[in-house]
Amino acid sequence: MRYAKILTVVLAAAAFLAVGYKVALSGSCPATITIKDPAFGATKKPGVPFSHKKHAETYGIACTKCHHTFKDDAAVKAGPVKKCSACHKPKAGEKASLSFCKKVSGAPGLLCAYHVNCWGCHKAAKRQGKGRPPTSCTKCHKK
Repeated sequence: MRYAKILTVVLAAAAFLAVGYKVALSGSCPATITIKDPAFGATKKPGVPFSHKKHAETYGIACTKCHHTFKDDAAVKAGPVKKCSACHKPKAGEKASLSFCKKVSGAPGLLCAYHVNCWGCHKAAKRQGKGRPPTSCTKCHKK
């Protein structure tokens, strides 16, 4: 009985990852994008190149990890992805630090939404021994 439960959980997790992988490679999303939300206006740092394909294929990250309003891969095919700034508004008082962003209550502003999601995932990957993803500003925001 215990093995049946474990097998069910493993199969469910595999199916969830397979959906994200399938969508990322199916052409319904671009293989690579530059994260540079127009809501920021003029910024000091350049946009960040982001590989959907690498995150889905190599790291096994589902679309819903970042696109948290999606429920399944049907949502991805239903229409264009909204900019993060549709919900996460730029806030003048935000600081570019993970410690500041983690203390924000409610929906974080745009800067914190990006930083908490990206830095948090990268730092967790380092702790788990899954490589050395960048965690400093200039490693992602290349000049």
